[in-house]
Amino acid sequence: MESIAFFNNKGGVGKTTLVCNLAHYLATEQQKRVVLVDLDPQCNSTQLVLTSEQCAALYWPDEAFINALDGGDSAVWDSMHGVSTIYDAVRPLEEGDATSDPVQPLSATTNRFMIDLVPGHPRMSVFEDKLGQWFAEASAGDVAGLRKTLWLRQIIEELEPKYDVVLFDLGPSLGALNRSVLASAKNFVTPMGADIFSVVALRNIAEWIVQWARLYRQGVKLCETNNPGAVDRFGIPSEVAVDKGFIGYTVQQYSTVTIRGERRATVAYDQILSQVPSQVERHLSGMSKPGLELSHLKLGDIPNLRSLVPLAQSANAPLGALTSGDGLAGGQYSQQRSYVEFINVVGANLSTNCFS
Repeated sequence: MESIAFFNNKGGVGKTTLVCNLAHYLATEQQKRVVLVDLDPQCNSTQLVLTSEQCAALYWPDEAFINALDGGDSAVWDSMHGVSTIYDAVRPLEEGDATSDPVQPLSATTNRFMIDLVPGHPRMSVFEDKLGQWFAEASAGDVAGLRKTLWLRQIIEELEPKYDVVLFDLGPSLGALNRSVLASAKNFVTPMGADIFSVVALRNIAEWIVQWARLYRQGVKLCETNNPGAVDRFGIPSEVAVDKGFIGYTVQQYSTVTIRGERRATVAYDQILSQVPSQVERHLSGMSKPGLELSHLKLGDIPNLRSLVPLAQSANAPLGALTSGDGLAGGQYSQQRSYVEFINVVGANLSTNCFS
């Protein structure tokens, strides 16, 4: 099973829309068994995939059950019963255990994206404080600190028999939570906006990963010195795979104009877009998956989708699956067709880079 983290410390780049629609593409067009894990404490992926009624049944089950008994949709409550959020899995760690609980993803049959989902939880921002403490212990060679820092590896191992790929949606930060996810994931993708701050963020990402990956390796060596055999006994890897797991980037949300029948970025956006490949080469290409050339890392660009995104959010649906029943009308049909073309290119390139 492959694992891919979608990550940029610059927010507002369309990451959640991208990861959810790519998950839908991989599930429907590539026939992959897909599970999406929402690891952004803002839970944007969860809110995009699930309806407000489903979210209520998940996060306030007692109230939702009462509402169902009072004439609400009991089927929604039933579909959420027994589903665990990512915080349910890490709660034992927060309470002192060295291992997490198993997760029970929400079935693809309950959402229009046709993917399994491990919903996020706002309390992951509180859990992040613990992760910072554990990484400090891990870098000092503490066995328990290393095991807790790698909490996600256990969940990945549990999911592996059921899925071809797990996607992680991360929040825009260089914090302990994202570090712990990247320490366990095999690959990462960087969605970018067509703005100068997204370009600047590339340097931040590279320097940050290099710094904590070095501390991680230092901690593993100290652990083996101080506790011979512990590294092998607990399956603690000596390296982090994501250090050589960069598999691509996208640039999104730029405006276009038609020039001689061809849609192109406006001049202001085009100037920024032209700088991206050289900055990727300078800062992230050294972390790319072995065998990938710089040209392979550009997964594809996606222009501004204007009214399609809020429409998809209100319908809890992939952009390509929107219909007139969701409010799709007029020129939105041509925008939708264009988006499907764009996302198919990005998805195909992502699949090639990840699975080849």
